[in-house]
Amino acid sequence: MLLLNIKELAMIVPQGTTRLAGQDMLTGHTSLSSAWLRISSDGKIENFGSMVCAPEPRNDEQILNLDDRCVLPCFCDSHTHIIYPAPRHDEWLGKIQGLTYEEIARRGGGILNSADRLAESSEEKLFEDARRRAMQMIAAGTGAMEIKTGYGLDTPNELKMLRVAARLREELPANVKITFLGAHAVGRKYTGRIDEYVEMLLKEMLPAVAAEGIADYVDVFCDEGFFTPAHTQKILEAAARYGLKPKIHANELAISGGVQVGVRNNAVSVDHLERTGAEEIECLAASSTIPTMLPGASFFSNLPYGNARAAVDAGLPLALASDYNPGSSPSGDMRMVWALACMKMKLLPREALAACTLNGAAAMELSHETGAITPGARANLIITKHIADINYIPYAYTEPWIDKIILDGNVIFG
Repeated sequence: MLLLNIKELAMIVPQGTTRLAGQDMLTGHTSLSSAWLRISSDGKIENFGSMVCAPEPRNDEQILNLDDRCVLPCFCDSHTHIIYPAPRHDEWLGKIQGLTYEEIARRGGGILNSADRLAESSEEKLFEDARRRAMQMIAAGTGAMEIKTGYGLDTPNELKMLRVAARLREELPANVKITFLGAHAVGRKYTGRIDEYVEMLLKEMLPAVAAEGIADYVDVFCDEGFFTPAHTQKILEAAARYGLKPKIHANELAISGGVQVGVRNNAVSVDHLERTGAEEIECLAASSTIPTMLPGASFFSNLPYGNARAAVDAGLPLALASDYNPGSSPSGDMRMVWALACMKMKLLPREALAACTLNGAAAMELSHETGAITPGARANLIITKHIADINYIPYAYTEPWIDKIILDGNVIFG
């Protein structure tokens, strides 16, 4: 496929660039005006350049004349919980009336509510619902996503979620990474016995999960009222013996020590970070761990927004993700994440774009193949409608600006 007359080709990086940190989130990627881009027969970006030296079309090549539309890489959403049995809008009504996250959990809601319903749900129903959500995400520009378990909270149901995730990875046109999150909460039958639950996870869940060979990562909700840094350390040490790399929920509800335990264990990412101080930023600056902030959760759940500006100014490779889940962020639309990062977290549009694309891919160890415009990358592309420029997109945050979605060189939508 040959794309011609591109108004602006955005997020161009040198080959081999796998993350952008600090100032490079603004200046480490470039745009090309009046451009062309060629997609090879294996769905990769073959080359691109200025229209003044556009190549002649090949005989077997599909031509897309974009008539001054923009092209950017698809979003890479590194934190989702899209396998769940039902929405929780009844709890949302409670939030409107002033109930906190912790109060809803104490009343039997929250994660345990989803776990109860998931136990009653068939794999087929879970798959169909999750696939519908994933395709909505793809239609909104997401070309790579991480999918977590964590609503099973016992061995049979966590394995059920893993099988659904594996089927999604097989059947979706997007890149999919899978994370085992058995330590999302304490299963209901272990209420008040968190240490026993952790022991069960170590001795029963983890070996069963590893035997399935599906999960890429392990995650722990290391936060106030959930799992402590000591619990987290035990789980990560055990998971490492099975080859599962860590990705940590940290500092959503309090400064919990989750960032430090994640960095100490070489976590691929530490996610949430709504409450982050100088100590956490300093810890991350001395590591290879990707800090990932989830502004959709802040927006929906009235939580503080992560201090993205301080993280970028300190030279960190910040990623942004949706946290798509039924309780605290029921949206997988990365267009909104991009807009919130600008409006509420004070990132410039092109900084936030780097966080939503290449750095999101880095938080899934996929940035060697997607998340930017570079020769050899997968042709996972968003073609816009007629817009002023890339900065216009998060400004006009409700405008339906997407014209086409291309994944691996195939037009999926549009």
